[in-house]
Amino acid sequence: MSMADRLETGVVLVEDDAEVRDAYRLTLELDGIGVIAVGSAREALDLLGADRPVVVLSDVRMPGLDGFGLLEAVRSIDADIPVVLVTGHADVPMAVKAVRAGAWDFIEKPADPVRLVETLRRALAHRALVLENRTLRAGAAERDPFASRLVGRSAAVERLRRSLRRLADAETDVLLFGETGTGKEVAARALHDFGRRARGRFVAVNCGAIPETMIESELFGHEPGAFTGARERRIGKIEHASGGTLFLDEIESMPLSAQVRLLRVLQERTIERLGSNKEIPVDLRVIAATKVDLAELAARGAFREDLVYRLNVVTVRLPPLRERREDVPLLFAHFLDLAAQRQGRAAPTLDPAFVERLRQQDWPGNVRELRNAAERYLLGLDDDEPREPSPGTTGQLTLEQQMEAAEKRIIEETLARFAGRIGVTAEALGITRKTLYLKMKKYDLGRGAAVDS
Repeated sequence: MSMADRLETGVVLVEDDAEVRDAYRLTLELDGIGVIAVGSAREALDLLGADRPVVVLSDVRMPGLDGFGLLEAVRSIDADIPVVLVTGHADVPMAVKAVRAGAWDFIEKPADPVRLVETLRRALAHRALVLENRTLRAGAAERDPFASRLVGRSAAVERLRRSLRRLADAETDVLLFGETGTGKEVAARALHDFGRRARGRFVAVNCGAIPETMIESELFGHEPGAFTGARERRIGKIEHASGGTLFLDEIESMPLSAQVRLLRVLQERTIERLGSNKEIPVDLRVIAATKVDLAELAARGAFREDLVYRLNVVTVRLPPLRERREDVPLLFAHFLDLAAQRQGRAAPTLDPAFVERLRQQDWPGNVRELRNAAERYLLGLDDDEPREPSPGTTGQLTLEQQMEAAEKRIIEETLARFAGRIGVTAEALGITRKTLYLKMKKYDLGRGAAVDS
């Protein structure tokens, strides 16, 4: 068995000094990290591959190919393999330059064992996340094309993919239900692209973005003279989608007058352009999407009840991120990679603590909000730090953490209600001033806005 085969997950250590090499190896192995130690960059390169779950720890100054040359060679094999450089004080400026060029991190000699282990553990966690995301986007996508569009490993997203797989080749119209940003158009495009209508057009219409006076013309088209300003024939979106898929987003925003005509299209598969009595057959599949309960709208008279029944043949619910928190790290890494490709730069590394904070957030804007956060993170903006979990977030928080979050919120609100006055706030909460001071210190509430009274 070769050295490469022996190391399933761990560190490729490159150090030409045998004593130093043995010291590093022992430090890492005592902490449970697998290590293959070699004396040259050339030996290290023989151990690396595009999808190996390893990181590289290398000295900078070595005979032959040095650490910077090794970095360049590793990036040509797989740009996502973390390379950590060990450098002397005089080489720190060069190491910083190397990090900007793609090195994962650098450690200054003499290497602190705690920092060495911590840095490499973070690098290994990052590599594992990259490979998992890569598998989902590539290998898994070959077996299940829906996995390339709907990234995740949670039970909720797997149920969604399973439903879409069953519906892809069906001719049944579909209603997609989900909160803002859950990926309804992504799901609709997947149904089209991986179904029997893939060779036809996918025509998307946002019903909420078209003025009420224009929506019928947009959907059904018009003949010359149909209304003021109609100088020539116009093919509507429905007719344009014939042979393919019509996606009606925010269907709840469609005016009642247009709903009547849409109902006829769904029932008869024919249209009449405005200003014409000629029936035109259309061959299409309709996928509608909504973020509200259409039956409830119908009960209030804000939506046609018969159209609800016609649309609701098959309803697919898209889960919000708070119901699939385990997918957040993978999704964030996925969007970070896509953003990095667009910007022509290397994706920054993700600290495990940062990733955990991402996972614990509520993300009310769902996947769309997460994608925007990844874009900002790539650009190095300060406001993309994950917010603290909201008091209502249960996620993976313990009971004690939830209780502390609730207590902090109550104290903050009570202080605000009494303009920061300590005495009346303590009385309202039923605790002593001393207890209030201690809890303010515990939750870092400060005394800036508080007064003794």
